[in-house]
Amino acid sequence: MAKVNRIKIKLISTSGSKHFYTTTKNKLNTNKSLTLKKYDPIIKKHIIYIESKI
Repeated sequence: MAKVNRIKIKLISTSGSKHFYTTTKNKLNTNKSLTLKKYDPIIKKHIIYIESKI
């Protein structure tokens, strides 16, 4: 059986709108936490999202 290298993470909006995305990341290749610029449909703008544990 193969070892699972991907973990589930939650990307939380920095705007305070309580909106989040869920995704996976490779824990062996990505040691730092993710920060991505994604669309927040609640405030209708692109906002920086930061990684959080599920």
